[in-house]
Amino acid sequence: MELQGKTIYFRLAEVSDAKFIQLLRVDPKYNKHLSQVDDDYGKQVEWLEKYKEREKKGMEFYYIIHRISDSIPIGTVRMYDFIDGRNSFCWGSWILNENKTRYAALECALMIYDLAFFEMGFKRCHMDIRKQNIKVIEFHKKLGVKIIGETKDDYLGHYFPEDYKLTRNAIRNIVGLECEKS
Repeated sequence: MELQGKTIYFRLAEVSDAKFIQLLRVDPKYNKHLSQVDDDYGKQVEWLEKYKEREKKGMEFYYIIHRISDSIPIGTVRMYDFIDGRNSFCWGSWILNENKTRYAALECALMIYDLAFFEMGFKRCHMDIRKQNIKVIEFHKKLGVKIIGETKDDYLGHYFPEDYKLTRNAIRNIVGLECEKS
């Protein structure tokens, strides 16, 4: 399942992507707000092998993000924690490296929400965002995500298709995609 935006595309992660994923996840520039992982290539391979089983069952989808212009990998993003079939989902494991395109973050959000809400039929997105991850909190708030609670470390939010529809064309306009008529 490959998804394409204006300057980036997603393809499903493969076990052969273990080194790229591991390098991103252990890099201090990118992992400050992610769950910790061991710098162990074998464990990353093992995790991906188990993930591929979950993918086959439709339980989660882990993508490698590439630039369209030259197919260079620039990051990762994952859809997971599907609740009650297709009632709610979470997305994360989101890393964009220094090779990202100008609007890669916005394109990622468009692609994830279009896939989840319009193609897969999810009714809600739930999320937990590290309180210290100010940039991501602000990013999600600008999209219309509502903070509904908190834990010691995280803000808890949710986002519905109706909320997304209110901001979708504005985001499409920013990234240079044609806006859809209401």
